[in-house]
Amino acid sequence: MEIKLFDSELKIMDVLWKEGDTTAKRISDILKEQVGWNMNTTYTLIKRCIGKGAIERREPNFLCHALIPKEQVQERETTELINKVFDGSADLLFASLLNRKNLSSEEIEKLKQLVNHLE
Repeated sequence: MEIKLFDSELKIMDVLWKEGDTTAKRISDILKEQVGWNMNTTYTLIKRCIGKGAIERREPNFLCHALIPKEQVQERETTELINKVFDGSADLLFASLLNRKNLSSEEIEKLKQLVNHLE
């Protein structure tokens, strides 16, 4: 089953992916500091993620557990971006990324190794 998460929900997931299993209160504290959300906003978004099957609520203390890995979401979001903006062409996305930024020689070497590994 594919779960579609919105940007605000991804902020919740990102905290869980970084922190591991965490209480809703801790997530709320982190996001209050990072983006200024109040507790009600954060709890509403956590409940939405639970409803979508992205988070499982455990007791005690409203412990939140991510049910989907970050890599799965990254892959889906990347595929969606490629399809939406680059007509399904991964090489156009790659070319766009390379043309936008001055890459250091270390970054270029890492990209070469990545491409060589794919061949």
